[in-house]
Amino acid sequence: PSIDPIEDIYKKRMLGSDVIIEDDPSKIIFALLSGSSVFFADGSYKAILADTKGYDSRTVTEPQNEKLLRGPREGFTEKITTNISLIRRRIVTTDLKFRFFTFGRRTNTLVAVTYLESLAKPEIVETLCERLSKIDIDGIIDSNYIEELICERPGAPFKTVGSTERPDTVASRLLEGRIAIIVNGTPTVLTVPFLFAENFQSGDDYYLNFIYANVGRLLRYLSFFLAVSVPAVYVALLTFHQQMMPSNFALSIVAAREGVPFPAAAECAALLLVFEILRETSVRMPNVIGQMLGIVGAIVIGESAVSAKIVSAPMVIVVGLTALTSLMVPRLKSAVLYYRVLLLFWSSIIGLYGYIFGCGLLIVRLLSMKSFGENYVSYFIAPNIQQMKDSFVRVQWRKMIERPADLSKDLVRQSSVKGEKR
Repeated sequence: PSIDPIEDIYKKRMLGSDVIIEDDPSKIIFALLSGSSVFFADGSYKAILADTKGYDSRTVTEPQNEKLLRGPREGFTEKITTNISLIRRRIVTTDLKFRFFTFGRRTNTLVAVTYLESLAKPEIVETLCERLSKIDIDGIIDSNYIEELICERPGAPFKTVGSTERPDTVASRLLEGRIAIIVNGTPTVLTVPFLFAENFQSGDDYYLNFIYANVGRLLRYLSFFLAVSVPAVYVALLTFHQQMMPSNFALSIVAAREGVPFPAAAECAALLLVFEILRETSVRMPNVIGQMLGIVGAIVIGESAVSAKIVSAPMVIVVGLTALTSLMVPRLKSAVLYYRVLLLFWSSIIGLYGYIFGCGLLIVRLLSMKSFGENYVSYFIAPNIQQMKDSFVRVQWRKMIERPADLSKDLVRQSSVKGEKR
C-alpha cells in the first residue's frame, strides 16, 4: 500500500510534543488562525500542525488589586498557558484535571475548567460543564462574560461566582474542592462555588498569625455592616427618633444643621451620589491624578458645601465613614451600594422600623441564595463545627482538620495532632 506523505514526514522528521497530524479542515483552519504552523504535502488530505505561537505577553507580576503583606507575589497574566503553569506549579499531582472548551463563534476563546478529581464533587463539575455547554455567543473577551452566563441570578447584588488574579488563591480554593475557570485573554480566574464568607477572606488571613489575621477579618465584617447601615440609622434617628439620641449629641446635630434647607434623607442621598461620582472619576483618571482628584475633590466639595450651609458637617462625617468602610470590602461593592440605598429609602419613610424591615429583606435574600446548589451562607449555619472554623474568624492551622463538608468529597485536610481536640 502507498504511504501517506504527511504520515511519512511526520514519523521521520517532525516528531515532537507540539506537533500533531490533523485531517479535519475546520480544526486546521482554526489552528492556522490561532498562530500555529500548518504543513501540507501533495497527495495527502491531512496536515501537520506545529504549535509555533509567539504572541507577546505580559510578565508575571503581583496583582495591583490584591496586594498582600506576606505571601506569593505572582499574579495571573492574559495568557492561558502561563496561568495553567502557575497553578500546576503549586499543585503537583495527577489528580489535577483540566477540561477545555472554546466559546465565541468569532473569537474562538479558549477556556479551561480545572479541579482536583478526588476533592471536587462530580455533581458540581457536571452542573458547571452543562451550563458552559449552553453558552452560544459570538465573542468572549473577558471572564465576566462567562461569570454572568453561568451564575444563578445575574441581577443579584451578591456574587455567586468568585474571581481572583492570584494563583495561590485559586490553588487554595481547588484544595477545598472548588472548581476554577481560566479564560484566555484575561488575568481574572473564576471559581465556583463561591459563598458569602469568601467576600471577607484575604490571602493575609492564612499567611499571617491567626490572631492578627482575625482582627482584619472582623474589621471587614464590621465595615460591611457600617457601610450599609450608618446612613440609614443616622437619617432614621434624626428624622423620627430624636428622643433616642443623648441630649448633648442631639443638640450638637441640631446646631450643625441650622440653616440647611434640605431634609436629612435628601442631604444624605446627595452626598452619597457625589461620593460615587468622585470615586468613579478617580478610577477612570491616571493613577496619580486620580488619587489627587479623589482626595482634593472630597475635601474641597465637603468644606464648601458645609460653609455654604448646603449640607451639615455631621452628614459629611457620616458619608465619609460610609465611604471608607465600603472600601474595605471591594468584592461587595455592588451589594453595599444596593442595600445602602434600600435601607436609606425605608429608614427615610418609617424610621428604624424601615431599617429593621430592610435588614430582614437582606437576611432573607442571603438565606435563599445558592451557588451551584450549595447554600450561600453555609459557613455560618453549618452543623459541622469544622466548617465554622474559617467563617467569622480563622482558628489555628492545627485545628483546621477538615475541609468544608458541602464542597469536598474528601473531608480530611490533615491528621489530628496528638491530644488535639477536633
